[in-house]
Amino acid sequence: MTPTLSSRPSPGIDSPYAWLRLAISMLLATIGAVGMWAVVVVLPAVQAEFGVDRAAASMPYTATMVGFAAGNVLIGRAIDRMGYWLPALLSSVGLAAGLLLAAVSTSLLQFSLAQGILIGVGTSVIFGPLIADISHWFNRRRGVAVTAAAAGNYLAGAIWPTIIPTMMKTEGWRFTYAAIGVFCLVTMVPLVLMLRRGAPPAAAAGSPGTRPVQAISLSPAALQALLVVAGLGCCVAMSMPQVHIVAYCMDLGYGVAQGADMLSIMMAAGVVSRLASGFIADRIGGVKTLLIGSVLQCLSLLFYIPFDGLASLYVVSLVFGLSQGGIVPCYAIIIREYLPAKEAGQRIGIVMMATIFGMAIGGWMSGWIYDLTGSYAAAFLNGIAWNMLNVLAIGLLIWKTRRDAAVMA
Repeated sequence: MTPTLSSRPSPGIDSPYAWLRLAISMLLATIGAVGMWAVVVVLPAVQAEFGVDRAAASMPYTATMVGFAAGNVLIGRAIDRMGYWLPALLSSVGLAAGLLLAAVSTSLLQFSLAQGILIGVGTSVIFGPLIADISHWFNRRRGVAVTAAAAGNYLAGAIWPTIIPTMMKTEGWRFTYAAIGVFCLVTMVPLVLMLRRGAPPAAAAGSPGTRPVQAISLSPAALQALLVVAGLGCCVAMSMPQVHIVAYCMDLGYGVAQGADMLSIMMAAGVVSRLASGFIADRIGGVKTLLIGSVLQCLSLLFYIPFDGLASLYVVSLVFGLSQGGIVPCYAIIIREYLPAKEAGQRIGIVMMATIFGMAIGGWMSGWIYDLTGSYAAAFLNGIAWNMLNVLAIGLLIWKTRRDAAVMA
């Protein structure tokens, strides 16, 4: 018997093209996320050239994260209305322009503005909006697809911090920025043009592989608010090692190269963690997977305080990467589990904005605490406290889902 329309999977969902689109998206994210990681690697060089303290030198990173956060919401709303490729094209050009302008900046303010307005906003298209877009192409393996798309950001963190110091040694940070800007322009634009196909319509209820929106007694606004609090807390904590590991290694006398290597190890381990979290979330759900990652991140942050030897820091950075990599994509998975698909771009963008603000605040706050105390120990303790806020918010969400399940049973 010929299957009825309602029994067929939606065109394109879970198709070979969907997997090809995921691969292109990962490559695009790996290239485009350079704007986030380059500023971390050049932080000591920028501080020395402009003659500022550690907190002031952290401001370009904070500006990048503010622009990145705003872009996640604005571009997320845009893709809900017009699809992914056009906002992504404009953002890619803006990213390249920002890198070129930052390379010729004559003050910390100019550098920060280029990082925030152009690089931050431009880079945002490869995070929340990309995750929201790819989530429409998968049902059965949505967790894997979402975390794989998000892994591009960490692949960038594993690759770029090993390339940038080598270029800086011979050509300086300004030439390095300009070269990266040209590279982004000539590679990202063709990749974006390969993603012009519009998202498939949502699968009909009851069709193979369809995931119905799960019921929860929280209103959409309350659920979103809880995820915003959780995202802010986890990423203030997450920012301490990610933003300051290079500077931390310099203070301990190990040098920039060792710090950059630790950042690369952290990000490479984060890729493994993100992919593993996707498989886990497809089996136990996004909320429980999020709790596991958050608790492990808190424990790994604690390990940084007593273990500051070179070999120990490499190991702890590996453990930290394996712990925290899957946390942020879980917010997108939870939104797709509990909220309508037509709102995915905007709602994922809002929660991603909260996580990015957490990274921005945490990056600056850690530098400020360092300037006050002359040590990063207090900054690690501050991160642990914010991580506990995150665990509390997730615990409340788990309590609500379990209570609702008990009532419906």
